[in-house]
Amino acid sequence: MLKKIPTHQAELGMFLQSMEGSWLSHPFWKTKFLLSDPADLEALKQSGVPFIWIDAAKGKDVVPMSPAVSSPAPVVPAAASEPAAPAAPPAAPPAAPSAPAPAKQSGARGPGGQPSLSFADEFEQASQIMQKSRKAVVDMLTEARMGRAVRQEAAAEVVDDIAGSVWRNPSALISLARLKTRDDYTYMHSVAVCAMMVSLGRQLGLSEQEQRVAGEAGLLHDVGKMLMPLEVLNKPGALTDPEFAIMRSHPERGHQALQASGVFSEGVLDVCLHHHEKMDGTGYPHKLKGDSISLLARMGAVCDVYDAVTSNRPYKSAWDPAASLARMAQWQGHFDPKVFQAFIVSLGIYPVGTLVRLHSGKLAVVVDQNAGKLTAPKVKVFFSTKSNLPIDVRDLDLAQDASDRIVGREDPAQWGFTHLNEIWNPQR
Repeated sequence: MLKKIPTHQAELGMFLQSMEGSWLSHPFWKTKFLLSDPADLEALKQSGVPFIWIDAAKGKDVVPMSPAVSSPAPVVPAAASEPAAPAAPPAAPPAAPSAPAPAKQSGARGPGGQPSLSFADEFEQASQIMQKSRKAVVDMLTEARMGRAVRQEAAAEVVDDIAGSVWRNPSALISLARLKTRDDYTYMHSVAVCAMMVSLGRQLGLSEQEQRVAGEAGLLHDVGKMLMPLEVLNKPGALTDPEFAIMRSHPERGHQALQASGVFSEGVLDVCLHHHEKMDGTGYPHKLKGDSISLLARMGAVCDVYDAVTSNRPYKSAWDPAASLARMAQWQGHFDPKVFQAFIVSLGIYPVGTLVRLHSGKLAVVVDQNAGKLTAPKVKVFFSTKSNLPIDVRDLDLAQDASDRIVGREDPAQWGFTHLNEIWNPQR
Protein backbone atom coordinates (compact mmCIF):
# COMPACT_ATOMS: atom_id res chain seq x y z
CA MET A 1 0.00 0.00 0.00
CA LEU A 2 1.36 3.39 -0.98
CA LYS A 3 1.25 6.17 1.60
CA LYS A 4 2.25 9.81 1.49
CA ILE A 5 3.91 10.97 4.71
CA PRO A 6 5.86 14.03 5.88
CA THR A 7 9.57 13.45 5.37
CA HIS A 8 10.34 13.85 9.07
CA GLN A 9 8.34 10.66 9.75
CA ALA A 10 10.70 8.56 7.65
CA GLU A 11 12.29 5.65 9.49
CA LEU A 12 14.82 2.94 8.77
CA GLY A 13 13.12 -0.07 7.24
CA MET A 14 10.66 1.94 5.15
CA PHE A 15 10.60 1.37 1.38
CA LEU A 16 10.98 4.74 -0.34
CA GLN A 17 8.83 4.80 -3.48
CA SER A 18 9.28 8.42 -4.53
CA MET A 19 9.80 11.98 -3.29
CA GLU A 20 7.88 15.17 -3.91
CA GLY A 21 9.30 18.51 -4.95
CA SER A 22 11.91 19.30 -7.60
CA TRP A 23 13.83 16.11 -8.28
CA LEU A 24 17.09 18.08 -8.50
CA SER A 25 16.64 18.82 -4.80
CA HIS A 26 16.35 15.13 -3.95
CA PRO A 27 19.29 13.71 -1.99
CA PHE A 28 19.53 10.54 -4.10
CA TRP A 29 19.79 9.84 -7.81
CA LYS A 30 17.77 6.65 -7.29
CA THR A 31 14.16 6.92 -6.14
CA LYS A 32 12.96 3.46 -5.14
CA PHE A 33 14.88 1.62 -2.44
CA LEU A 34 14.74 0.35 1.15
CA LEU A 35 15.90 2.88 3.72
CA SER A 36 18.49 0.77 5.53
CA ASP A 37 21.43 3.16 5.92
CA PRO A 38 21.26 5.76 8.74
CA ALA A 39 23.26 8.16 6.53
CA ASP A 40 20.58 7.92 3.81
CA LEU A 41 17.86 8.55 6.36
CA GLU A 42 19.63 11.64 7.69
CA ALA A 43 20.26 12.94 4.16
CA LEU A 44 16.57 12.50 3.37
CA LYS A 45 15.43 14.38 6.48
CA GLN A 46 17.89 17.21 5.82
CA SER A 47 17.03 17.49 2.12
CA GLY A 48 14.13 19.92 2.33
CA VAL A 49 11.84 17.47 0.48
CA PRO A 50 8.43 18.06 2.11
CA PHE A 51 6.74 14.68 1.57
CA ILE A 52 7.70 11.17 0.53
CA TRP A 53 5.72 8.15 -0.67
CA ILE A 54 6.40 4.82 0.99
CA ASP A 55 5.25 1.31 0.06
CA ALA A 56 4.07 -0.36 3.26
CA ALA A 57 3.89 -3.71 1.45
CA LYS A 58 7.66 -3.67 0.83
CA GLY A 59 8.86 -2.12 4.07
CA LYS A 60 7.99 -0.72 7.45
CA ASP A 61 4.67 1.11 7.86
CA VAL A 62 4.03 4.32 9.77
CA VAL A 63 3.55 3.70 13.48
CA PRO A 64 0.25 5.28 14.64
CA MET A 65 0.85 7.96 17.26
CA SER A 66 -0.76 7.91 20.65
CA PRO A 67 -3.85 10.14 20.95
CA ALA A 68 -2.11 11.91 23.82
CA VAL A 69 0.59 13.09 21.48
CA SER A 70 -0.14 15.94 19.12
CA SER A 71 -0.17 14.59 15.60
CA PRO A 72 1.90 15.93 12.74
CA ALA A 73 0.55 16.17 9.22
CA PRO A 74 -1.69 13.16 8.52
CA VAL A 75 -0.68 10.15 6.50
CA VAL A 76 -2.46 10.19 3.16
CA PRO A 77 -3.21 6.77 1.60
CA ALA A 78 -3.01 6.65 -2.18
CA ALA A 79 -6.58 6.72 -3.49
CA ALA A 80 -7.57 4.39 -6.30
CA SER A 81 -8.34 7.34 -8.56
CA GLU A 82 -4.96 9.02 -8.23
CA PRO A 83 -1.60 7.85 -9.62
CA ALA A 84 0.37 5.38 -7.59
CA ALA A 85 3.09 7.97 -7.02
CA PRO A 86 3.96 11.48 -8.17
CA ALA A 87 6.00 11.84 -11.32
CA ALA A 88 9.68 11.24 -10.74
CA PRO A 89 12.75 10.82 -12.89
CA PRO A 90 13.32 7.29 -14.12
CA ALA A 91 15.06 5.21 -11.46
CA ALA A 92 18.24 3.49 -12.50
CA PRO A 93 17.49 -0.24 -12.59
CA PRO A 94 19.60 -2.48 -10.37
CA ALA A 95 21.03 -4.30 -13.39
CA ALA A 96 22.40 -1.14 -15.00
CA PRO A 97 26.20 -1.37 -15.11
CA SER A 98 27.90 1.37 -13.15
CA ALA A 99 31.54 2.31 -13.08
CA PRO A 100 32.72 4.44 -10.14
CA ALA A 101 33.56 8.05 -10.80
CA PRO A 102 37.27 8.85 -10.93
CA ALA A 103 38.82 9.19 -7.50
CA LYS A 104 40.21 12.61 -6.65
CA GLN A 105 42.81 11.63 -4.10
CA SER A 106 46.48 11.94 -4.98
CA GLY A 107 47.96 8.86 -6.59
CA ALA A 108 44.64 7.40 -7.74
CA ARG A 109 44.55 6.17 -11.32
CA GLY A 110 41.76 5.76 -13.82
CA PRO A 111 41.49 3.93 -17.17
CA GLY A 112 44.65 3.72 -19.22
CA GLY A 113 46.72 4.31 -16.07
CA GLN A 114 45.72 7.98 -16.08
CA PRO A 115 46.23 9.70 -12.71
CA SER A 116 43.02 11.21 -11.35
CA LEU A 117 43.34 14.95 -10.92
CA SER A 118 41.32 17.77 -9.41
CA PHE A 119 39.35 20.07 -11.69
CA ALA A 120 41.87 22.90 -11.29
CA ASP A 121 44.87 20.63 -11.93
CA GLU A 122 43.36 19.17 -15.12
CA PHE A 123 41.97 22.45 -16.43
CA GLU A 124 45.22 23.74 -17.92
CA GLN A 125 45.87 20.48 -19.75
CA ALA A 126 42.24 20.35 -20.89
CA SER A 127 42.61 23.87 -22.32
CA GLN A 128 45.54 22.78 -24.45
CA ILE A 129 43.69 19.67 -25.61
CA MET A 130 40.70 21.80 -26.56
CA GLN A 131 42.85 24.08 -28.73
CA LYS A 132 44.55 21.13 -30.42
CA SER A 133 41.26 19.29 -30.90
CA ARG A 134 39.53 22.32 -32.37
CA LYS A 135 42.16 22.62 -35.10
CA ALA A 136 41.99 18.91 -35.87
CA VAL A 137 38.17 18.93 -36.04
CA VAL A 138 38.16 22.02 -38.29
CA ASP A 139 40.55 20.21 -40.64
CA MET A 140 38.51 17.00 -40.62
CA LEU A 141 35.16 18.68 -41.21
CA THR A 142 36.62 20.94 -43.89
CA GLU A 143 37.85 17.84 -45.68
CA ALA A 144 34.36 16.38 -45.44
CA ARG A 145 32.81 19.56 -46.88
CA MET A 146 35.19 19.34 -49.82
CA GLY A 147 34.07 15.78 -50.50
CA ARG A 148 37.23 14.12 -49.19
CA ALA A 149 37.29 11.15 -46.85
CA VAL A 150 37.67 11.82 -43.12
CA ARG A 151 40.92 10.26 -41.91
CA GLN A 152 40.26 7.72 -39.16
CA GLU A 153 43.76 8.05 -37.73
CA ALA A 154 43.24 11.79 -37.25
CA ALA A 155 39.96 11.17 -35.44
CA ALA A 156 41.54 8.48 -33.26
CA GLU A 157 44.33 10.84 -32.18
CA VAL A 158 41.81 13.47 -31.09
CA VAL A 159 39.78 10.87 -29.21
CA ASP A 160 42.86 9.60 -27.36
CA ASP A 161 43.68 13.12 -26.14
CA ILE A 162 40.10 13.81 -25.08
CA ALA A 163 39.66 10.43 -23.39
CA GLY A 164 42.85 10.96 -21.41
CA SER A 165 41.55 14.26 -20.07
CA VAL A 166 38.15 12.76 -19.21
CA TRP A 167 39.77 9.86 -17.39
CA ARG A 168 41.85 12.27 -15.30
CA ASN A 169 38.86 14.48 -14.47
CA PRO A 170 35.58 14.28 -16.44
CA SER A 171 34.40 17.77 -15.49
CA ALA A 172 37.31 19.88 -16.73
CA LEU A 173 37.16 19.46 -20.49
CA ILE A 174 33.37 19.08 -20.60
CA SER A 175 32.91 22.33 -18.69
CA LEU A 176 35.51 24.12 -20.79
CA ALA A 177 33.79 22.97 -24.00
CA ARG A 178 30.59 24.65 -22.81
CA LEU A 179 32.32 28.04 -23.15
CA LYS A 180 32.44 27.77 -26.94
CA THR A 181 31.33 30.81 -28.91
CA ARG A 182 28.42 30.87 -31.33
CA ASP A 183 30.89 30.88 -34.23
CA ASP A 184 32.72 27.87 -32.81
CA TYR A 185 29.62 25.82 -32.11
CA THR A 186 29.75 23.51 -35.13
CA TYR A 187 33.33 22.41 -34.38
CA MET A 188 33.41 22.44 -30.58
CA HIS A 189 30.07 20.65 -30.35
CA SER A 190 31.86 17.62 -31.81
CA VAL A 191 34.61 17.88 -29.18
CA ALA A 192 32.10 18.27 -26.33
CA VAL A 193 29.97 15.31 -27.41
CA CYS A 194 33.10 13.20 -27.79
CA ALA A 195 34.11 13.97 -24.19
CA MET A 196 30.65 13.29 -22.82
CA MET A 197 30.39 10.00 -24.71
CA VAL A 198 33.66 8.83 -23.14
CA SER A 199 32.51 9.87 -19.66
CA LEU A 200 29.09 8.28 -20.10
CA GLY A 201 30.64 5.11 -21.47
CA ARG A 202 32.83 4.89 -18.41
CA GLN A 203 29.82 5.31 -16.14
CA LEU A 204 27.99 2.55 -18.01
CA GLY A 205 30.90 0.18 -17.48
CA LEU A 206 32.18 0.05 -21.06
CA SER A 207 35.75 -1.11 -21.60
CA GLU A 208 38.49 1.39 -22.47
CA GLN A 209 38.32 0.44 -26.13
CA GLU A 210 34.52 0.71 -26.13
CA GLN A 211 34.84 4.15 -24.56
CA ARG A 212 37.18 5.18 -27.38
CA VAL A 213 34.68 3.96 -29.96
CA ALA A 214 31.96 5.93 -28.15
CA GLY A 215 34.20 9.00 -28.22
CA GLU A 216 34.93 8.62 -31.93
CA ALA A 217 31.22 8.26 -32.59
CA GLY A 218 30.59 11.48 -30.65
CA LEU A 219 33.35 13.29 -32.50
CA LEU A 220 31.88 12.41 -35.91
CA HIS A 221 28.16 12.20 -35.18
CA ASP A 222 27.39 15.50 -36.94
CA VAL A 223 29.77 15.18 -39.90
CA GLY A 224 26.71 15.25 -42.17
CA LYS A 225 26.11 18.88 -41.25
CA MET A 226 29.21 19.76 -43.23
CA LEU A 227 27.32 18.60 -46.32
CA MET A 228 24.41 20.96 -45.68
CA PRO A 229 24.07 24.31 -47.54
CA LEU A 230 25.88 26.98 -45.53
CA GLU A 231 22.96 29.39 -45.76
CA VAL A 232 20.80 26.80 -44.01
CA LEU A 233 23.42 25.54 -41.55
CA ASN A 234 24.36 29.04 -40.36
CA LYS A 235 20.93 30.66 -40.53
CA PRO A 236 20.50 32.78 -37.37
CA GLY A 237 16.71 32.52 -37.24
CA ALA A 238 14.13 29.75 -37.31
CA LEU A 239 14.24 27.38 -40.26
CA THR A 240 11.39 27.12 -42.73
CA ASP A 241 9.81 23.70 -43.25
CA PRO A 242 11.83 23.07 -46.45
CA GLU A 243 15.05 24.15 -44.69
CA PHE A 244 14.28 21.93 -41.73
CA ALA A 245 13.73 19.01 -44.12
CA ILE A 246 17.17 19.65 -45.55
CA MET A 247 18.78 19.69 -42.09
CA ARG A 248 17.02 16.46 -41.15
CA SER A 249 18.95 14.76 -43.94
CA HIS A 250 22.29 15.30 -42.21
CA PRO A 251 22.39 11.93 -40.39
CA GLU A 252 21.98 9.98 -43.64
CA ARG A 253 24.41 12.22 -45.55
CA GLY A 254 27.01 11.84 -42.82
CA HIS A 255 26.51 8.09 -42.63
CA GLN A 256 27.00 7.78 -46.38
CA ALA A 257 30.21 9.81 -46.24
CA LEU A 258 31.72 7.80 -43.38
CA GLN A 259 30.59 4.48 -44.84
CA ALA A 260 32.18 5.34 -48.18
CA SER A 261 35.56 5.70 -46.50
CA GLY A 262 35.41 2.06 -45.41
CA VAL A 263 37.48 2.60 -42.24
CA PHE A 264 35.01 3.43 -39.48
CA SER A 265 33.42 0.92 -37.12
CA GLU A 266 29.76 -0.01 -37.18
CA GLY A 267 29.32 1.78 -33.86
CA VAL A 268 30.58 5.07 -35.27
CA LEU A 269 28.41 4.70 -38.37
CA ASP A 270 25.33 3.84 -36.31
CA VAL A 271 25.62 6.89 -34.03
CA CYS A 272 26.09 9.16 -37.03
CA LEU A 273 22.90 7.77 -38.56
CA HIS A 274 20.68 7.35 -35.49
CA HIS A 275 21.59 9.99 -32.87
CA HIS A 276 18.26 11.75 -33.52
CA GLU A 277 16.12 8.67 -32.90
CA LYS A 278 13.85 8.70 -29.82
CA MET A 279 12.78 5.86 -27.55
CA ASP A 280 9.09 6.36 -28.39
CA GLY A 281 9.69 6.08 -32.14
CA THR A 282 9.12 9.75 -33.03
CA GLY A 283 12.72 10.51 -34.00
CA TYR A 284 14.42 10.43 -37.39
CA PRO A 285 15.51 9.29 -39.93
CA HIS A 286 14.04 5.80 -39.40
CA LYS A 287 11.64 6.24 -36.46
CA LEU A 288 13.39 3.47 -34.55
CA LYS A 289 11.88 2.60 -31.19
CA GLY A 290 13.15 1.23 -27.89
CA ASP A 291 15.67 -1.59 -28.10
CA SER A 292 15.93 -1.24 -31.88
CA ILE A 293 18.13 1.80 -31.14
CA SER A 294 21.67 0.74 -30.26
CA LEU A 295 23.20 1.61 -26.89
CA LEU A 296 25.74 3.92 -28.55
CA ALA A 297 23.01 5.76 -30.45
CA ARG A 298 20.98 6.17 -27.25
CA MET A 299 24.08 7.58 -25.58
CA GLY A 300 24.66 9.90 -28.52
CA ALA A 301 21.11 11.23 -28.31
CA VAL A 302 21.57 12.35 -24.70
CA CYS A 303 25.03 13.86 -25.16
CA ASP A 304 24.07 15.66 -28.39
CA VAL A 305 20.99 17.30 -26.88
CA TYR A 306 22.66 18.29 -23.60
CA ASP A 307 25.53 20.07 -25.33
CA ALA A 308 23.13 21.76 -27.75
CA VAL A 309 20.90 23.23 -25.05
CA THR A 310 23.78 24.31 -22.79
CA SER A 311 25.62 26.14 -25.61
CA ASN A 312 25.13 29.63 -27.01
CA ARG A 313 23.96 29.27 -30.60
CA PRO A 314 23.10 31.78 -33.34
CA TYR A 315 19.39 31.58 -32.57
CA LYS A 316 19.29 30.87 -28.81
CA SER A 317 21.13 31.50 -25.58
CA ALA A 318 22.48 28.65 -23.48
CA TRP A 319 20.42 27.04 -20.74
CA ASP A 320 21.85 26.58 -17.25
CA PRO A 321 23.48 23.12 -16.89
CA ALA A 322 21.34 21.85 -14.00
CA ALA A 323 18.17 23.38 -15.47
CA SER A 324 18.94 21.56 -18.72
CA LEU A 325 19.06 18.22 -16.92
CA ALA A 326 15.75 19.03 -15.22
CA ARG A 327 14.07 19.88 -18.52
CA MET A 328 15.47 16.86 -20.31
CA ALA A 329 14.20 14.62 -17.52
CA GLN A 330 10.67 15.77 -18.32
CA TRP A 331 10.83 14.83 -22.02
CA GLN A 332 8.90 11.59 -21.85
CA GLY A 333 9.81 9.08 -24.55
CA HIS A 334 12.89 10.93 -25.76
CA PHE A 335 15.79 9.26 -23.93
CA ASP A 336 16.58 5.81 -22.57
CA PRO A 337 15.96 6.16 -18.80
CA LYS A 338 18.96 3.96 -17.90
CA VAL A 339 21.30 5.93 -20.11
CA PHE A 340 19.95 9.28 -18.96
CA GLN A 341 20.36 8.40 -15.29
CA ALA A 342 23.94 7.24 -15.95
CA PHE A 343 24.54 10.53 -17.78
CA ILE A 344 23.41 12.49 -14.72
CA VAL A 345 25.77 10.50 -12.52
CA SER A 346 28.68 11.00 -14.94
CA LEU A 347 28.06 14.75 -15.14
CA GLY A 348 26.79 15.42 -11.62
CA ILE A 349 23.31 16.51 -10.53
CA TYR A 350 24.83 19.97 -10.21
CA PRO A 351 27.33 20.21 -13.10
CA VAL A 352 30.27 22.61 -12.88
CA GLY A 353 29.02 26.16 -13.38
CA THR A 354 25.64 25.58 -11.70
CA LEU A 355 24.42 28.34 -9.38
CA VAL A 356 23.14 26.85 -6.11
CA ARG A 357 21.55 28.17 -2.93
CA LEU A 358 22.94 26.88 0.34
CA HIS A 359 21.03 26.29 3.57
CA SER A 360 22.93 29.22 5.08
CA GLY A 361 21.33 31.58 2.55
CA LYS A 362 24.53 32.02 0.58
CA LEU A 363 24.81 31.48 -3.18
CA ALA A 364 27.64 29.46 -4.68
CA VAL A 365 28.90 28.12 -7.99
CA VAL A 366 29.80 24.46 -8.40
CA VAL A 367 33.49 24.10 -9.28
CA ASP A 368 34.09 20.33 -9.07
CA GLN A 369 32.38 17.05 -8.26
CA ASN A 370 32.99 14.65 -5.38
CA ALA A 371 33.06 10.98 -6.33
CA GLY A 372 29.99 9.23 -4.95
CA LYS A 373 28.55 12.45 -3.48
CA LEU A 374 26.14 13.70 -6.12
CA THR A 375 24.48 16.25 -3.86
CA ALA A 376 27.68 17.47 -2.19
CA PRO A 377 30.04 18.94 -4.82
CA LYS A 378 32.82 21.45 -4.31
CA VAL A 379 31.62 25.05 -4.61
CA LYS A 380 32.79 28.66 -4.44
CA VAL A 381 30.59 30.79 -2.18
CA PHE A 382 30.34 34.41 -3.33
CA PHE A 383 26.97 36.02 -2.44
CA SER A 384 24.65 36.44 0.55
CA THR A 385 20.91 36.45 -0.05
CA LYS A 386 20.38 37.82 3.46
CA SER A 387 22.33 41.03 2.83
CA ASN A 388 21.76 40.85 -0.93
CA LEU A 389 25.44 41.69 -1.36
CA PRO A 390 28.56 39.95 -2.67
CA ILE A 391 30.85 38.39 -0.08
CA ASP A 392 34.49 37.31 -0.24
CA VAL A 393 34.79 34.31 -2.50
CA ARG A 394 35.75 31.16 -0.64
CA ASP A 395 36.03 27.47 -1.44
CA LEU A 396 33.72 25.00 0.30
CA ASP A 397 33.82 21.22 -0.06
CA LEU A 398 30.29 20.16 0.87
CA ALA A 399 31.35 16.53 1.21
CA GLN A 400 33.90 17.44 3.88
CA ASP A 401 32.22 20.40 5.60
CA ALA A 402 28.87 19.56 7.19
CA SER A 403 28.22 23.18 8.17
CA ASP A 404 26.26 23.87 4.99
CA ARG A 405 24.42 22.04 2.20
CA ILE A 406 22.64 22.69 -1.09
CA VAL A 407 18.91 23.31 -0.83
CA GLY A 408 18.29 24.00 -4.52
CA ARG A 409 19.57 25.52 -7.72
CA GLU A 410 19.07 29.15 -8.78
CA ASP A 411 18.60 30.84 -12.14
CA PRO A 412 21.58 33.16 -12.78
CA ALA A 413 19.41 35.36 -15.03
CA GLN A 414 17.00 36.12 -12.21
CA TRP A 415 19.90 37.38 -10.11
CA GLY A 416 21.49 39.28 -12.97
CA PHE A 417 24.71 37.29 -12.64
CA THR A 418 26.79 37.40 -15.81
CA HIS A 419 30.17 36.55 -14.28
CA LEU A 420 29.73 32.95 -13.10
CA ASN A 421 32.24 31.61 -15.63
CA GLU A 422 34.85 33.88 -14.08
CA ILE A 423 34.22 32.30 -10.70
CA TRP A 424 34.48 28.62 -11.62
CA ASN A 425 37.13 29.02 -14.35
CA PRO A 426 40.57 28.48 -12.72
CA GLN A 427 42.23 30.56 -15.45
CA ARG A 428 40.18 33.69 -14.76
